[in-house]
Amino acid sequence: MTTDYLMAPTATLAAAQRAIAAALIRAEELAVDVCIAVTDGAGHLLAMARMDRAPLLCVQIAQDKAYSVAAFGGLPTSEWWRMLESEPALLHGIVKTDRLTVFGGGVPLVADGRTVGAIGISGGSSEQDVRIAEAGAAAVGQEQSRT
Repeated sequence: MTTDYLMAPTATLAAAQRAIAAALIRAEELAVDVCIAVTDGAGHLLAMARMDRAPLLCVQIAQDKAYSVAAFGGLPTSEWWRMLESEPALLHGIVKTDRLTVFGGGVPLVADGRTVGAIGISGGSSEQDVRIAEAGAAAVGQEQSRT
């Protein structure tokens, strides 16, 4: 029997809040003020946090990083440059795609081997943003494996 729809697992608000809490801890350890956005599997915003001194522009960039990951099947934003650097036509065309972010700071939230959402960080260097995002994502995976 063929079905006309797919049932896709997605992150919950509780998972998003755990991701934000873990990301905030890592950001504080790195002494970086960031914005943190967590989306569900479809890229819709679940939760958002802006540290007191994080630049206002980072609010949208963090959301776009998370959206980029969710909208492209869980591909971390840091992976885009490797795919684009040797494809000039693709590079010049795809960067015009609304909300697509092609630098580090967006990573997938994975549970039971499936992408269920994404976290985006903006405010630090690309490397710092990735480290903070990975800490947030790991909190979701760890909690998921305990239940």
